[in-house]
Amino acid sequence: MKILKKIKEAFAILFYGVIALLFLGLFFGSVAFIYFGRDLPRPEDFVSRTISRPTRIYDRTGEHLLYTVHGEERRDLIDIDQVPDHLIDALLAAEDSRFYEHYGIDMEGIGRSILINLRERRLAAGGSTISQQLTRSALLTQERTFMRKVREMILTVELERRYSKDEILEFYFNQIPFGHNVYGIETAAQSFFDKSVSELTVEESATLVAMIRSPSALSPYGDNLDALMGRRNYVINRMASLDFIDEKERQKAIDEEPEFSRFRNYLRAPHFVLNVKEQLEDTYGSEFLSERGLKIYTTIDFELQRKAEGVARLMAERNKEQHNAHNISIVITDPNSGEILAMVGSADYYGERYPEDCVPGKSCLFDPYTNVALRGRQPGSAFKPFVYAEAFRNGYSGNTTVIDERTNFGTEADPYIPRNYDGRFRGEVTLRDSLAQSLNVPSVKVLADMAGLPQSIRLSERFGITTFTEDPYHYGLPLVLGGGEVKLTELTSAYGVFATEGIKYPISYISKIEDSSGNTIMRSNSTPRRVLESSVAREITSILSDNDARAPMFGSNSLLHFPDNEVAVKTGSTQNFRDGWAMGYTSDIVVGVWTGNNNNQSMVNAPGLSVAGPTWRVLMEESINN
Repeated sequence: MKILKKIKEAFAILFYGVIALLFLGLFFGSVAFIYFGRDLPRPEDFVSRTISRPTRIYDRTGEHLLYTVHGEERRDLIDIDQVPDHLIDALLAAEDSRFYEHYGIDMEGIGRSILINLRERRLAAGGSTISQQLTRSALLTQERTFMRKVREMILTVELERRYSKDEILEFYFNQIPFGHNVYGIETAAQSFFDKSVSELTVEESATLVAMIRSPSALSPYGDNLDALMGRRNYVINRMASLDFIDEKERQKAIDEEPEFSRFRNYLRAPHFVLNVKEQLEDTYGSEFLSERGLKIYTTIDFELQRKAEGVARLMAERNKEQHNAHNISIVITDPNSGEILAMVGSADYYGERYPEDCVPGKSCLFDPYTNVALRGRQPGSAFKPFVYAEAFRNGYSGNTTVIDERTNFGTEADPYIPRNYDGRFRGEVTLRDSLAQSLNVPSVKVLADMAGLPQSIRLSERFGITTFTEDPYHYGLPLVLGGGEVKLTELTSAYGVFATEGIKYPISYISKIEDSSGNTIMRSNSTPRRVLESSVAREITSILSDNDARAPMFGSNSLLHFPDNEVAVKTGSTQNFRDGWAMGYTSDIVVGVWTGNNNNQSMVNAPGLSVAGPTWRVLMEESINN
């Protein structure tokens, strides 16, 4: 009886001990869940807490992405319904085939991994589920400790309780790293295959999934391409073994050779976009810009921009051979809004410096990265219309006459004797003929006797030219022949004042900005103002579009003549052919072209008509016809 009693007591102790252990397990498990799960984000906050959103810069329509501003992590977010089924199948085949069957922790998978690792005598398989990988990546550090593993498992179970399987997959696809600061499947698709994730083939999907295991070691741009292809083939074969694809699809994917794109942060309209980015950073700060997911709608007309870039490359090659002119810059604006429709800062942003061993910005004939549109260059005769406009404001007109003759505007000790381009003098000429034919001697007389140096500079400033920062008499009478520096952006915008009959619209690069929720936080609201009398603006336009008045110097059928359209245009050349210009407009468009060399080296026999005129002509025709 005593033995039986002791057995009963032992069973009672064991029973209550088990109950106590279960109770303690439930108690401490609950405490652990509360403790470790307390900082798991709310469902609606998960993505915003764990993933930075890049800012995207678009053209004016929002249909063409020009650039994505990332921080240290380059990431583009997608919805799960944008991911093709074969990409999901590839992920499940490689990482977690029982994803839809377990609740975050796959005990069967863990057991299978242990057996494989024991059999292979190495770490050949892992037991982490997709949910565990997401938890580890998004919420935990990569330290290898027991407590971190416990925390990972608890948080994974809580993750599965709070979110659907599709939500977890979406989080995962947006979170996973691929090396090269690339995060998320959409950015990986764009970076490695130059396409959106929805366009990926089976083979490309398997390749990206293969990289997940070890992004650095399996990079397609390193020395381990064979290893990447081996892992890719494993994923494809695994998909077939799970009946995700059939044998024909498997063989096709295995045989397909991947075509990796040149790795770069995609950049369109580069000089324009980088200028916009700099403006945005000044306003919002670089960190805000790279994390808050803004949408920037610029003023760029994408098709016109592409046309301008193509023409610049083509004409630069022509000018290099014929005139020793290596660079071209182009600005096209809408005079009725001030919007920049196209900007080409150099002939080819992706080109090579010429010569290759030059010092950038100093001794280069061509430097691709310099945005000449924002650099000061002497405008030559392209500045004359502003001086004539000031003279017309003072009561003179196109019919006013002046004597074109050899004139010393200086002293005997310090002479200043300008010459006309052709070396001839014409005697009495009207201001219309003088401006249309770009005669130098009469133009200096207009500045000296009819317009005035300070007054002409003040008028140009009202037009938006900001580069005349010295005392007016520092520039002297050579100002009318281009003796001061201007920026192509500002000069093009200033010509727009003539196109609008005296109304100035500030230069505009951005039409609107939206936050990540689609709310408009900034919209362009340029306030126009009158800076010139309409009668004066019409007089300038009449002269610059008068082919008969221009013909004695340029010919009746020059590149500047448009028989069926009123197109006003002025060319410019600086001393020793260091700069060549063509500036022209209609009532709807202004096209400005600069040509030359970055290091100011002289071109060869390169007046503005010859070196900048052809580029201007093509783009003006394009603008008129469209």
